[in-house]
Amino acid sequence: MSKDNYDSKQAVLAKITNDQIQTPGLPIDTALQEAEDLYHWASEDQEALTNVGLDLKTYVTDLPVRAGALRYAQSQWYLERYNREEAQKEWDEQSPNAYALRNELLQAFRFAFRKRSDLVRRVGEVADGTGHADMIQDLSDLSALGKGNADLLKTIKFDNTLLDKAATDADAMAELLAKANGSAMDNSEAKVTRDRAYTHLKESVDEIRQTGKYAFRKQPERYQGYVSRYYQR
Repeated sequence: MSKDNYDSKQAVLAKITNDQIQTPGLPIDTALQEAEDLYHWASEDQEALTNVGLDLKTYVTDLPVRAGALRYAQSQWYLERYNREEAQKEWDEQSPNAYALRNELLQAFRFAFRKRSDLVRRVGEVADGTGHADMIQDLSDLSALGKGNADLLKTIKFDNTLLDKAATDADAMAELLAKANGSAMDNSEAKVTRDRAYTHLKESVDEIRQTGKYAFRKQPERYQGYVSRYYQR
């Protein structure tokens, strides 16, 4: 149901510009529940709301559809965040081993190539630089350098399977880092879409509440249904 609501609203959400997007000021589950409550409350006041100019079809009838679109968009963003957080956790667990492998290769190469100034210089160039991305590139470069000078590594009884492991780890860690880097980003496409869906829902909620407060300004028992309990607290 929520997926259908979302699909039906994609064109509308796409038209919401970045400067129109509003970031949720309350938990999404609370916003959705309040919208649901408001829909049922306003449905009982259709005549009074219409009499003061509210477009029922645009705001009241469409409210559950807007809420469904937001519910789905929120789930998609949550899934993306979960995947990224899992990737960050995996990176934290695996990266120490990748760094250890890089350091082991550097030490072995410096010893094996110690009589070749050109190769020592190349090892030094690889060793320069810091950061995760640099470490990943180092693994790839060291794998290639080692395979190109396997005869020298053989003299020190070097385990050549580590060269294949370095190449494989470089690819795997690069992919993992790309996923993990997203865990700190707060402007992903999924989040922007979620915020657009929230903005679209809020437009309807605000219009209904403002109209309801005016229509029932002298009837406290109906007026209270157009007040956000979250913000009232």
